[in-house]
Amino acid sequence: MFDIDKWQEIFATIKKNKMRTFLTGFSVAWGIFMLMILLGSGNGLSNGVASNFMNDAVNAMWIWTGKTTIAYEGMKTGRNIQFHNQDQELVQKVAGVGVTSGRYFMSNTRYSFGKESGDYSTVTCHPQLLEVENLQIKSGRFINQIDIQQNRKVVVIGNDIKEALFKDMEAVGEYVNVNRIPFKVVGVCSEPGSTKSRNAYMPLSTAQMVFNGSNRLHSLALTMNANTLEESKAVEEQIRNALSRQHKFDPKDESAIGINNKLENYIQTMKIFQAITIFIWIIGIGTLIAGIVGVSNIMLIVVKERTKEIGIRKALGASPSSVIGLVLLESIMITTVAGYIGLVLGTGLMEIINYIMVQSASPSAGSEQGDTLFLNPTVDFSIAVSATLLLIVAGAIAGYIPAKRAASIKPIVALRDE
Repeated sequence: MFDIDKWQEIFATIKKNKMRTFLTGFSVAWGIFMLMILLGSGNGLSNGVASNFMNDAVNAMWIWTGKTTIAYEGMKTGRNIQFHNQDQELVQKVAGVGVTSGRYFMSNTRYSFGKESGDYSTVTCHPQLLEVENLQIKSGRFINQIDIQQNRKVVVIGNDIKEALFKDMEAVGEYVNVNRIPFKVVGVCSEPGSTKSRNAYMPLSTAQMVFNGSNRLHSLALTMNANTLEESKAVEEQIRNALSRQHKFDPKDESAIGINNKLENYIQTMKIFQAITIFIWIIGIGTLIAGIVGVSNIMLIVVKERTKEIGIRKALGASPSSVIGLVLLESIMITTVAGYIGLVLGTGLMEIINYIMVQSASPSAGSEQGDTLFLNPTVDFSIAVSATLLLIVAGAIAGYIPAKRAASIKPIVALRDE
């Protein structure tokens, strides 16, 4: 393996046929380069989509009202379904449900502080919404159960509202006017995955009392104690059945209430990316095999050109194993060196792309990072090492057939070769 004469002979052969060696190595390097690019891109897409799902709890579910389209128990179609506080309590009791929050929306609410003012959306909710939507508290706190029980006039404002109204001042502890009614700011939050944080959050009970919301709800938000698609679908079915009994509509009437099951969407999306990853491996390995076949063909040509030389070696007493070793060593060297170059270039390019994307996506002061469909497009180190070992094995296989053929040549036949 470390015979200096063998290495000198291999390098002399490569030097003599520079273009042929370059094209052979290029085919292998291109194959592994494309494999790294495809795998990195696939990882980037998968990571980006998974990151966007993490903006809310993966096991989250949202339920909203609609109109009936199926007649039920003598009642006509076209009835509006209206949620109330007891619906949130009803859903909380369903097996498999984690935390729940009712939501009552107030759009274009006027917020003012001093001389500054603006129209923003207000989401009235229970404290559990923090867990469902993964809101990030930048200062202060979120609303709590005591705020709900005592109907406190408190509000958690989005970061954009804080910057618009308070500038560089501390907002927590100050009072803002919400439709001319003073509310104490107890926290500042940001919305993950959003380019803007223009929502404010206040206790549901307070909003229903102060802004004539009665006991109405616009929607329900909850988490599920489910890990599989089948479990989440079972919870969804139980919730639909419970609400259909409460509001007297056909459980099969999907227009009566709308349901967004995030766990179902997440699992289905991840399955798609698993299929894409398999497809990428098939394409990448196919490209790599094409390069390896090229190496094998070139080694066949090399054996053909050196037939007389091999005959002389065998006539002088060279063993078949030494002939096989010489051809195998040349094949493995070309494959490994070219493959390693392709590996380094491919992973290096992915790292550069990742660095550029991280720098461009880093939020500046006072801003939030938005959704992305491409995140961390790098290749795992273990995969890179496995690809390198695969190349070495492939190089050995590519050189074995021509090496075996070379070793089987009889000296008298080889010396007669033209």
